Formats: sequence, structure tokens, C-alpha cells
Amino acid sequence: MTYPIRPVDEAEWPAFAEVLSEGFGWTPHPQQSARYKAQTEFDRTLAAFDGEVIAGVTAVFSLTMTVPGGQIPVGGVTGVSVLPSHRRRGVLSALMRRQLNDIRERGEAVAALYASEAAIYGRFGYGRAAGELSFRIHTHGSAFVRNAPVDPSLRIRVARPAEARGDFERLFASIVPRRPGRYLRKEEFWTGQLADEEIDQRGDGILRSVIAEDDGGLRGYALFRIKASWDSNGVPNGELKLYELEASDPAAYALLWRSVLDRDLVSRVEVGGRPVDDPIVALLADPRQLRASWSDELWVRLVEVDRALTARSYSAAVDVVIEVEDDVCPWNARRWRLSADPTGAECKPVEVEPDVTLPVASLGSAYLGDGLLTTQLDAGLLREHSPGAVRALATAMSWSPKPWAGLTF
Repeated sequence: MTYPIRPVDEAEWPAFAEVLSEGFGWTPHPQQSARYKAQTEFDRTLAAFDGEVIAGVTAVFSLTMTVPGGQIPVGGVTGVSVLPSHRRRGVLSALMRRQLNDIRERGEAVAALYASEAAIYGRFGYGRAAGELSFRIHTHGSAFVRNAPVDPSLRIRVARPAEARGDFERLFASIVPRRPGRYLRKEEFWTGQLADEEIDQRGDGILRSVIAEDDGGLRGYALFRIKASWDSNGVPNGELKLYELEASDPAAYALLWRSVLDRDLVSRVEVGGRPVDDPIVALLADPRQLRASWSDELWVRLVEVDRALTARSYSAAVDVVIEVEDDVCPWNARRWRLSADPTGAECKPVEVEPDVTLPVASLGSAYLGDGLLTTQLDAGLLREHSPGAVRALATAMSWSPKPWAGLTF
């Protein structure tokens, strides 16, 4: 069967949201649903119809995302869901293919998403492009190394998050260009991040913030909740859940972490997601106190290979012919010569023998600088025709710091 696909309008929001609820097993509070609706760009939604029934949905956020060396427009894919009654009928494939065509027509050479199921999106050319750490630190073992940065001009101030929002937004915008994967937050995203109704607290306490500042103004902030508790002997056993910690410089970063780790009546700090190269790993005198687990974060898809590869910077010189395999976006499926160095890049179609043959998802996995190409070569997932070509390409595409978006979209 074929299912007509088109964007929905605001009047169809309840039916659109119902598919999300069924697909994700999510029963949102009306306030949460209203926030998500406020974030939705209705002209960038898609719904597949079975008669009058919406069988599947997806949407895109128009993002400005940092890539190695700069910022570009990126299609932030979200809300991908199909009714349980319509699984395995081609609904998802039709939506994803239509969406990639729409993203291309918008002029965006790159798409990115968070995967609810990691096994799905490789089929559509997305590659795992960033990871994240979630961890727990017991405060009794959280001492820093002796040479941790200190700035006597800095001070900590307690602030109400809603009242400090403007300062948070300005600092955050200044930090976004530093790390691939980070993106500028729209007003509606900030509203969701700072929301503090009972449905947001979930028994973990109100949203709190501390600010690191000097006489010149804000240099960093942390957002968190504290779940107070005591054990059977009356010993404080509180849990601090850290949602966000941003700083403009190492001294402000260290001071904010100390403020979090030294909080009275707190025995442990839980962090849901941080970059894999978070500086806290280096600051802890005993790094084993970082009880960490790893997970994938952003997935990236090159919608137009040549434009995407020339939109980013490179860490080293490379001159390589890449044969791209792409059965979803056929305009990419050809041989491209990438000539790049730290001053610029050129990517043009050629008709010569390739140095490397790889699926477009492999380029997506390397695009933000995480450097997975040699791993994929060792796993037999791509083919090297010229010895050393994959290592040269991986080295050129690598980047520091490691990519990380930081806020699920």
C-alpha cells in the first residue's frame, strides 16, 4: 500500500500527538504536550495517512549546529513514530525518504537526530556521530587534583533559574561554537529546559541554579535538583541531579563543579549526559570515583555529500577519492574527490578509481570529528583500495573537542 504524506496543520495536532503517544508509550501531561506543540515547526512536520487515520509521523527542527570549524544549518529530525497497527508496511521508510528530500530542498546538507532505537537509523544513512557519558560521583571521593584552576576574582551566587534566564542564554550562545554537535537554542527550547512545574520535578525537588561570576558578569552556571534524604541512622544521603553545567573558562568550570560536589547534605551527584571528554574526568584526583556509563548521542546523515564535506574544517591535509554507497539519496551515490587541509576543502565528482568505498552512514559517523572510520575498517564495514587512505581520511576528519549536543531534541 501507499500512504499519502503531507505536513499537518495545528488543527491536526491532537491526532499527530496521539501517534507519538502510541509509538513511544508516552502519556504526556497537557502542559508537556503544549510545550512540544510550541516547539513544533508545522511546515516541517510530515504525516502518512491511511484514509483519515494518521499512521505515522515525523518532524524537523531548523537548527544552527556547530561542526568542525564553524556553524551550519542542520535539519534536526524528531518525533519519528508509527502506529503499532501499521508497522512493517513501509510507512517509516516512506516518511524518512520524503523527509530527506524535503531537507535537501530546504538547502540543508546535513541532518541529525537522537535515536530512540539505535538499530533503526543506519538503514537510512545515519551514522553514530557522538557519544555521551552518564555518571555518578560520591561526594566523599570528589577531591580535585592539586593544580585545578582557581581564580580569586570568581564567586558563586545562588539564583532563581527563571530570573537568570537571559544571562544563561547569552553565555550559552557564546559557548556553542566551541564544540561540534552543539546547537543554538530557540526560545521554546529554553522554556522547556527551565520548566519547573510539579510534572517536571517528579519528586526530585525544585529546579535550582548557581552562577559563577566576577565583577565583569556571568562566567558560568549550573542547573540541578536536589532530592533530600537521610539514612536509617540519620546521616544525610541527599542526591543532586545535575542537568546542565556551562562555563566560559576552566576556572569557572572548576568552581561550579566544586559548588555542586560540596553541597551540604548531598552524598552523590548524578549526571544524565555529558561529553565523553568532559574535563571533570581530568579534574578528579581519583578518576575511579566517576562511575560512568557510555551511550550513543547524536546520529548524523549527510544529505548532500559534497556540500556537507566542504562546509566543515579539517585537522590535516587529505586528498582521497571516496566512493559513496547511498540507496536512499541516490544523488550521493558516486565517486567524490575530497581535497582538504586546515585552510579549506573541495569535494567534486570524479570518474577515477576510488581509494575508499564506504556507506554514507560511515561519513556521517565521522562528520563531527569523533573518528570512527578506522574502527569500521577493522570491522570490515568499509573497503580500502589504497593502503593508508582510511587512516588519512580519519585523521583529517578528527576533531577536538569531541562532539556532543547536550540537549535532546
